[in-house]
Amino acid sequence: MDVLVIGSGAREHALVRALLDDPGVDRVVAAPGNAGTSLVAPCEPVDAADPAAVAALARRLGADLVVVGPEAPLVAGVADAVRAAGTACFGPSAAAARLEGSKAFAKEVMAAAAVPTAMAHVCTTEAEVADALDAFGAPHVVKDDGLAAGKGVVVTDDREQALAHARTCLEHGPVVVEEFLDGPEVSVFCLTDGESVVALAPAQDFKRALDGDAGPNTGGMGAYSPLPWAPADLAEQVVQRVAEPVVAEMARRGTPFSGVLYCGLALTSRGLRVVEFNARFGDPETQVVLARLASPLSQVLLACATPGALRDAPPLRWREDAAVTVVLAAPGYPEAPQTGGALGGLEDADAVEGAHVLHAGTALAPDGTGVVSSGGRVLSVVGTGADLARAREAAYAALRSVHLDGGLFRTDIAASAAGA
Repeated sequence: MDVLVIGSGAREHALVRALLDDPGVDRVVAAPGNAGTSLVAPCEPVDAADPAAVAALARRLGADLVVVGPEAPLVAGVADAVRAAGTACFGPSAAAARLEGSKAFAKEVMAAAAVPTAMAHVCTTEAEVADALDAFGAPHVVKDDGLAAGKGVVVTDDREQALAHARTCLEHGPVVVEEFLDGPEVSVFCLTDGESVVALAPAQDFKRALDGDAGPNTGGMGAYSPLPWAPADLAEQVVQRVAEPVVAEMARRGTPFSGVLYCGLALTSRGLRVVEFNARFGDPETQVVLARLASPLSQVLLACATPGALRDAPPLRWREDAAVTVVLAAPGYPEAPQTGGALGGLEDADAVEGAHVLHAGTALAPDGTGVVSSGGRVLSVVGTGADLARAREAAYAALRSVHLDGGLFRTDIAASAAGA
């Protein structure tokens, strides 16, 4: 099988890496890819959010399967164009990707499917926002209704800060104000062909920029799996109470959802609640989940891209090892990342036992002699081991080998779960 992976982040590097390890895959191409994927697979320049360009590239390459990584191409209709051109595609249609593209739409679907979630008000004026903030009280949760690359949410006790974020969101659309959900957050990826659903291993990510969950929200600063403190049947609960009802509701509406339904959850004192849906693999959770997957990845992705095929796919197999990933970010991230810094020590990091480096915001240096940063989140360093403590040690040992002037990373990823 020849597979085309669309995207340029560490999530896509993780997908490329897993597919290259799959004996059923003959060739993997990344488009546009990054400096890391270019070392292991051919990279093709493409505007990932241009449906016609991606479909044409898939035809030219003779791809058997296209895997769309980021959310923007899905909302733009890339999966629709690829399928219309006759190529199998892992990823939902533009109509189904509204589950991520509009938080108000996701709330509507959850209400119809009786899925447990936070109470919310969809607001179109500042006065409505103020009323909603007062109704729910602090902590205030304010979300941009549309795509915001994981950074459109503010959770704060400061009412003025919440209002200020809402004003920014209202400049281009509605804003969603929610009740605050107590309890730890968990990510569960549910794979579906539009009918059947299979859950991947749960993971937990760290959204805040600084140790101790301080600082601004980011796209994610690290993640780990498994979750020793979570209920043993968590994945099964999510399939039965969340994913299957939502997949059935989307089919009832005539917009079947296939691909991965990312369920962001809070395990509250009142039970499981959905915080958000994404229509694609999450970053950085994908990096740890795929590090633990023992089954061939292409098999299950192709089954999801083929209506009715997932029910006959073999059960997923998992490695006993734990995995931890830590994100290295550029100076100034997330508010004003400074790019162009030289990266050193990458080969040393990859040589650490139990560790590997996944590139995100990287590019080849203009003189062709090295790698430089090109985005806010620069690298994900993944460590694996017999338990979380050893996986964490491997990740941080590898990260200490990497040099980026002013680079930022959290030192407490998975610390509590690992007993550190």
